[in-house]
Amino acid sequence: MTDPGTRRVLVVNAGSSSLKYQLVDPDDGTSEASGLVERIGLADGRARHTCSAGTFTTESDVPDHARAMELLTAAFAEHGPDLAAVQLVAVGHRVVHGGADFSQPTLITAEVVETVRRLIPLAPLHNPGNLEGIEVARETFPDVPQVAVFDTAFHQTMPASASTYAVPRAWREEHRVRRYGFHGTSHAYVSRRTAALLGRPLEDVAIVVLHLGNGASATAVDGGRSVATSMGLTPLEGLVMGTRPGDLDPGLAGHLADRAGLTPDDFDRALSKESGLLGLTGSADFREVMERRAQGDADASLAFDVVVHRLLHYVGGYAAVLGRLDALAFTAGIGEHSPELRAEVLTRLAGFGVELDPEANATASGEARITTASSSVAAFVVPTNEEWEIARQAAGVVAG
Repeated sequence: MTDPGTRRVLVVNAGSSSLKYQLVDPDDGTSEASGLVERIGLADGRARHTCSAGTFTTESDVPDHARAMELLTAAFAEHGPDLAAVQLVAVGHRVVHGGADFSQPTLITAEVVETVRRLIPLAPLHNPGNLEGIEVARETFPDVPQVAVFDTAFHQTMPASASTYAVPRAWREEHRVRRYGFHGTSHAYVSRRTAALLGRPLEDVAIVVLHLGNGASATAVDGGRSVATSMGLTPLEGLVMGTRPGDLDPGLAGHLADRAGLTPDDFDRALSKESGLLGLTGSADFREVMERRAQGDADASLAFDVVVHRLLHYVGGYAAVLGRLDALAFTAGIGEHSPELRAEVLTRLAGFGVELDPEANATASGEARITTASSSVAAFVVPTNEEWEIARQAAGVVAG
């Protein structure tokens, strides 16, 4: 039963066609309910709500985010917990792109909404949905503080040498072209947990966090501050991902325009939806790629090698940027569930003093150290918890 004296944050992640939510205790990360409203804008929408009483599914037309929010509040009212009975201190919103304007979680005002709207050109697929979620939540919970937590905010501590592209001044000043980075809430949470697992203050450790999922990024964290990250102006740069290529020659756009007649839209679509693992193997599912590799599939084996090479490239480079390396952390779906990938990366880092513990790596579940006690660099599996991080930051803003 919900303790009415305990603080709660409703975490909302609104996309263009979905609305995810979770009711979280910001102090210990406990989730008391979660749900998803999907297929927003279509006639055959679906809402799923999970709480202590079970999982409940509703089929409904969901023409817009306002209807999605109605389904959310109805699910809490019918199945619990009762939002009117808990101490709801904030609604925390995940916002993908805060540009250079937001370096901290921010109490949402009309001015903040307009700034996020102005940043839509930097994240045209994400910020509009985020804004829809903010606007309907403000109408639904008018007396509850609303807080925006930006994916990009954690990386605003990068020095100019790491965030600046060597491009014409007009691009940088008029069009805000620079490295922003993403997955910031995940990198913030995982770096803090990694320091705790090391038994050292976050301010004293140098960590490389590898967030490896369908989207993937690496971040160098020095004393709790992001000093370099692999994603750039957009989430296309950096590591190899499910359908995104990561680093490539910028001259490719002109080459393919001349040789293959690709338009900018063609090129963007191919990089966003047809590259990465999908482009290399025909599948964006890393588990399937690993199964095919085990069966001797040449394309899958090459894809694995490309992924590992790119990871080593970034880990080695970030160790140099940091000046030392105390720990590596693997997180997100692939990072948490692929002992083969972790083993290959860590074995190849033996020259840095990394000593893999094969048994610990093979059996890792939850938070786990996967290097030996004598390893100069510790490596951990740390499941990410972005909802808790958003709840923690949102509650902190409200508490002042």
